Amino acid sequence: MSAPAVLPHVEAVRAVLAAVPLTVYVGGAPAGPTPLPKSFAVLYPAGGQAGPVSLADERTALDVLLQVTYVATTPEGALGTADRGRVALAGPLTVDGRVCWRPEELGGPPLARDDDVTPPLYYLPVQYRIRSIIA
Repeated sequence: MSAPAVLPHVEAVRAVLAAVPLTVYVGGAPAGPTPLPKSFAVLYPAGGQAGPVSLADERTALDVLLQVTYVATTPEGALGTADRGRVALAGPLTVDGRVCWRPEELGGPPLARDDDVTPPLYYLPVQYRIRSIIA
């Protein structure tokens, strides 16, 4: 048995969000001269926690906290982007060799404006718990 990996779960979240369609970044939006889309999502995954699935202590279960920050040029755009993300994450994820629960939405801080960028952007972070076991 091998320990569960976080990256395939992050890629599964990216895939369902990209299908809505949303532009999705991991760890932050890219800096540079290329303009960002009007709305997008940024994934901030934690390292996860492998746990036992039985008294035999086989650590093949995975529990990951993942924040999806929905970003747009207007407050309504950020809320609408979060709504699209919520619909995309309503079903179980598909990860090879794993059985996944539906992502559990845990909420997050309220909508905020980022004045450190020009033009200002609005963002709404939403945290999800991602769980899976070996198939």
